[in-house]
Amino acid sequence: MNAPNKSGWKPEMTAAADGMHEGPATATGNRALMLEEPLIFEIGHAETTGVDLPEIAPGGPNRLGGMERRDPIGLPGLSEPETVRHYTRLSRQNYAIDLGLFPLGSCTMKHNPRLNEKVARMPGFADVHPLQPVSTVRGALEVINELAHWLIELTGMHGVAMSPKAGAHGELCGILCIRAALEARGDAREVILVPESAHGTNPATAAFAGYRVENIPANADGRVDLEALKARLGPDVAGVMITNPNTCGLFERDMKAISDAVHAAGGFVYCDGANFNAIVGKVRPGDLGVDAMHINLHKTFSTPHGGGGPGSGPVVLSQALSPYGPLPFTARTADGVVHLVEEENAAEFDHTSAFGRMTAFHGQMGMFTRALAYILSHGADGLAQVAEDAVLNANYILRSLDDLLDAPFGDSGPCMHEALFGDGGFAEGLSTLDLAKSLIDEGYHPMTMYFPLVVHGAMLIEPTETESKAGLDQFIEAFRSVAERARAGDGAMKQAPYYAPRRRLDETQAARKPVLAWQGAKGD
Repeated sequence: MNAPNKSGWKPEMTAAADGMHEGPATATGNRALMLEEPLIFEIGHAETTGVDLPEIAPGGPNRLGGMERRDPIGLPGLSEPETVRHYTRLSRQNYAIDLGLFPLGSCTMKHNPRLNEKVARMPGFADVHPLQPVSTVRGALEVINELAHWLIELTGMHGVAMSPKAGAHGELCGILCIRAALEARGDAREVILVPESAHGTNPATAAFAGYRVENIPANADGRVDLEALKARLGPDVAGVMITNPNTCGLFERDMKAISDAVHAAGGFVYCDGANFNAIVGKVRPGDLGVDAMHINLHKTFSTPHGGGGPGSGPVVLSQALSPYGPLPFTARTADGVVHLVEEENAAEFDHTSAFGRMTAFHGQMGMFTRALAYILSHGADGLAQVAEDAVLNANYILRSLDDLLDAPFGDSGPCMHEALFGDGGFAEGLSTLDLAKSLIDEGYHPMTMYFPLVVHGAMLIEPTETESKAGLDQFIEAFRSVAERARAGDGAMKQAPYYAPRRRLDETQAARKPVLAWQGAKGD
C-alpha cells in the first residue's frame, strides 16, 4: 500500500509528526478505524460481476433502438456489500456538519433539523413527479403557495418567483425581470453597478445577462461608498446588484439612500439575499427599496447545503417587477383552489408580461417542504431569534479573536452573520493557507479563505445560529492556537496537515493538471 496507485496519489496514512501515534506497520495499511481505501477500480475487476444475471437467448427481442454498447463498459464488478462498504469508508474521510462546526463564511453551513428531513420524505412530497396531472398534486401546490406567501411576508415584497434552482439562478431571474421591465418602457440601459463588497456571483450574473459591469468601491468602513455610487448613476445604468449584509459581514446602513438614488436615476435595485439569515424576522428588504432579491432556502431555511446541491433560490419581487416574473407560478382563485399557472396569457391572474421560464418545471419540492417546515416550526419570534443568535455568535467570534488577528472592520460596528479577519501580523513566510491547513489538524474544516478580495489574506468565519457557546469556545481555542503559531513563525505549519487522511497537495498542479479519469492497466 505504499506505492502510488494508477490514479497517481499515494494511498497511505501519514504517521504523526511527533511520533505519538507511530507503531508497527500493518499489512492492510489501515490504522485501526482509520481505514485505507483504494479506488473502486482496484477493488473489483471488469471480468467479474457482483450479481447473477440470466444468459440472453440468441435472437431475442432488442428494444435498445440502435443504442447497444459496442465496447466493454470497463467498470469493476462489485457485490452490493462491497459497493456500500467502499463508499461508506470514503465518507468517513469527509468532514460534515454532523461532526463539528463548519466555519465557512458566507455559506451558512448549519445544522439542519431532522424534523424538516422527515417532512420532506413524506409520501406525496418525496415521490411527487413534475409530469403528474395537476389534479393529483394539489397538496404540493398548496405547499408551494404557502411558502410563497411567507417569503413575501418576511421580505415585505409584492410577488415571488419560486422556480429558480439556487442563488445564482435566482440572481439571473431577478436581472431578467429588470431587463424585461426596462424593455417594456423602451429603455435600453447597458450597465449594472456592483459594489466591491458584493458576492462574486453578482458581476458574473450581470455579465451573463448581457450587461456591462462596473465596480463601486467600498469606503473605509467596508460598506458601499454612497457618494461614489451616486456620482456614477445615469441614464445608462439599469441597476445595482448589492449584497446586504455584505461579504465583509456588515449591514449596509445606507441601503435606503442607495435605493432612493438608484430609483431616482431610473434604475432598479437587486439585493443578493444569500445572507438573509442575519436579518430574517428583523428587517424587511422591501422596506429598504429593494426591487428583487433571491433567498437561498438551502441557507436561511435549513436545507442541506454543499456538495453541489440541492438548492433553491426563490426571487421576491417589488410591485414594479412582479408582472415580469417568470412562469410557472401558483395562484389561489376565489373558490379557494391553488392553480399552477403555466401559460403566458394568464390575464385572469394579472401576469401577462412574464419574461418566460427559468426551468422546465416548478422548483425544488424537497427544498420547499423543508423551508416551510422550518418557518412554521420557528414562528415569527423564532425566526427573529435565528437572526439574533447568528449575529451574537459571529460577534462572539470576532471579539474573541480580534486581539490576536487583524480585524480590518472590527471598529465599523457589530458584524452581522460572519466575522472577517486578515493575515496582518503573521510571521514572514506564513500565510492564510498555512493557518487553514493547521486548523485541519485541530479537527475543523477551514474557514473561507482569500474572500472577500478587499481584505489581504482574508479569513471569513460564519458560526451560524445553531452553535452553542461551548462549541464556539472550543473552536476559538483551536483557532487562537494556530493563529499564535502563525504569528510566532512556526515553520511546521508549512507542512500541515499532519493528521489528516492525506497530506497537503500541490494545489497548483491539482488545479492545472487534475487526474480525473481512471487509466486501466492497458491505458484504455
